[in-house]
Amino acid sequence: MTARALHTIVVLCNAAMLLQLLCPCAGLSLDTVRDFLTREEDTIVFCLIERGKVPAQPASLRPRLPRRRPPPERLFRRALHPRVRGRPIQGAGRYQSLQEIPYFAYRVPFTLAPPYNFTTELYPAAAMVNVNDAIWSIYFNELLPLLAKNGNDGNYAVTVDSDLACLQTLSRRINYGRFVAEVKFRGDQLTYTSLIQAKDRDGLMKLLTSEVQEDVVKRRVERKATVFGQIITLDGPIETGVKNSSQAQANLKVDPAVVYKLYDQWVIPLTKQVEVEYLLHRLD
Repeated sequence: MTARALHTIVVLCNAAMLLQLLCPCAGLSLDTVRDFLTREEDTIVFCLIERGKVPAQPASLRPRLPRRRPPPERLFRRALHPRVRGRPIQGAGRYQSLQEIPYFAYRVPFTLAPPYNFTTELYPAAAMVNVNDAIWSIYFNELLPLLAKNGNDGNYAVTVDSDLACLQTLSRRINYGRFVAEVKFRGDQLTYTSLIQAKDRDGLMKLLTSEVQEDVVKRRVERKATVFGQIITLDGPIETGVKNSSQAQANLKVDPAVVYKLYDQWVIPLTKQVEVEYLLHRLD
């Protein structure tokens, strides 16, 4: 009798798990997506503030042998490799969630954490679409020189940890375009299906683009950088002076213009690129 009862429980549990896998999550909506992306703005600004505390550390990044990877690549690829820095993170089950995509997925160790039944909002054939390679290149070659001053203070571990936090946060934010695309597809399946079947990249990009909303996001994140980057004293924040003046920027922990540029030239365009690639695989 006990064995039969246990068998029944196992069957019911398996059936419930199957239903969860087959049915899209009702919690995914434009509102939840916007809330997530808005909160990610806070995380990104604080990560940039942390990275700005230490210099670029060129001596610690430059390989001794010529004609190898660019200066940042050698140390940070080693540090970011799942078997080094990724071991404790992956061991805690970080990459079980589809919101997180590792930079080196081909050698991610097995997780030690118990399995968690994450929701399955994404279409399986398009779930792993990402632009991590582009994010990596832009971060080291374009963004980092704007954040960190030239210098070497020997705090290499802090530098590496800050860079890795920025990389993973940017990856999560930009690759979240998959969820954005899924929500928009569900909201207008007929229009998107016709464009997908025609492989019309330009049409998809035009349909996904809202210049008014993009401008709101860019101005909001610039404002957040101004607010979060203030130096606070017991008498209140230190006055930053006239907007965009050199003295004003000197009193901020991160340059709002850099954060605006980050979203304008990289975050928003790459997010839309992820959305288009996801949709092109949505009917596979």
